[in-house]
Amino acid sequence: MKSESAAENTVELSADDARRIQLRAQGLLGADGRRGGVPAMLARLGAVQLDTISVLARSHELVPYARLGAVGRDRIEGSYWGMRGGHATTFEYWCHAACVLPVQDWPYYEFRRRAFREREYRWHKVPEKAPSEVLAQLTAEGPLTATQLGGARGGGEWWDWSETKIAVEWLLDIGEVVCVQRTGWRRVYDLAERALPAGLTGQTPDDATCVAHLAGVAGRALGVATRADLVEFLRLRRGQATVLDGLLASGATGLVPVRVGGWRPGATLVPAWADPEALATPVRGRHRTTLLSPFDSLIWDRKRTSRVFGFDHRLEAYVPKGKRVHGYFTMPLLAGGELIGRVDPARENGTLVARRVSFEPRAVRTPARAEVALAALRTALREAAGWVGCDDVRIEIVDPPALAEPTRRALLRTQGTG
Repeated sequence: MKSESAAENTVELSADDARRIQLRAQGLLGADGRRGGVPAMLARLGAVQLDTISVLARSHELVPYARLGAVGRDRIEGSYWGMRGGHATTFEYWCHAACVLPVQDWPYYEFRRRAFREREYRWHKVPEKAPSEVLAQLTAEGPLTATQLGGARGGGEWWDWSETKIAVEWLLDIGEVVCVQRTGWRRVYDLAERALPAGLTGQTPDDATCVAHLAGVAGRALGVATRADLVEFLRLRRGQATVLDGLLASGATGLVPVRVGGWRPGATLVPAWADPEALATPVRGRHRTTLLSPFDSLIWDRKRTSRVFGFDHRLEAYVPKGKRVHGYFTMPLLAGGELIGRVDPARENGTLVARRVSFEPRAVRTPARAEVALAALRTALREAAGWVGCDDVRIEIVDPPALAEPTRRALLRTQGTG
């Protein structure tokens, strides 16, 4: 990487520089990303997305697995929903989507809570008396699930929430209650002032302060990011994105301007912003070889994933089965700092089944590259199988078909060795 003229004082990065910086920032390149366990990982990433789908495991479990290896799932859950000094160390709220977030960032989501309060509406009309009744029950009885509060369903389809569920979710949106734990995948709600460390709930920073802080969090998690990347990480609305523009120009986010070559067809250098600490230290270390959750923050921004990795990623869980190309819960295969393929996994008794393995054409265009890709797939599948308690691996469909037998032979070379 090099600097432009002193007048601009802007760092120039190649697309490869930016990709490697992002991998390190995401904890997937170098030893630093594996230090400190799950709590340190969450602090680095700034947000871990939650999702209901569970194939090998739920997405929030797959994220630390991808970075730390076969960490115990009880340890993962204990780290996400841990308590210190009787107060929460994390909370659940809306960032890129529903995410587990470090508790110290609670004050800076006030901009979003304030927007909900001003809108006075969520997906449902908020019943007039229900919020006060929910608050009274939580005050008297302590942390409760929606079922314990009186029921989550209204009797119809899944989106037909009861008045109690509507009320408690509204209270979560505006910050009067908080979710700091899940049990059986159900949110456990508590009063924010009781669950959070003292002093956090009394802070009400203005929108600019909130967006500046969180843009810094996003920029450090991404390493190098365009304005659009930061907006997507935080899911900022138009007015909030306009606030971000001024903050980036003034330097209030703590990020510094860079230009990245090759990120957009027809553009030599693309304006972006970077974490100055990421620029100050050479990127070195070993790459992780692993399967990634479709909701992993390395790839949750589809446009960014295409730009940085040349990889078009799409979750097909909600696509009709007959129209799926790669599979229900396709997990990208990361190896050597590149996304080289996809695996659609399943479990049958004690066997991890790769229903479909799809290699990127560039990853297998020569026999030598194909051999490297097959070795990476073998490593990723065997490690994943061991983590979820499977003692065997089976591969069904391989794309391209010419690699079907070499893929199975490569896997057999380690069968029974763990």
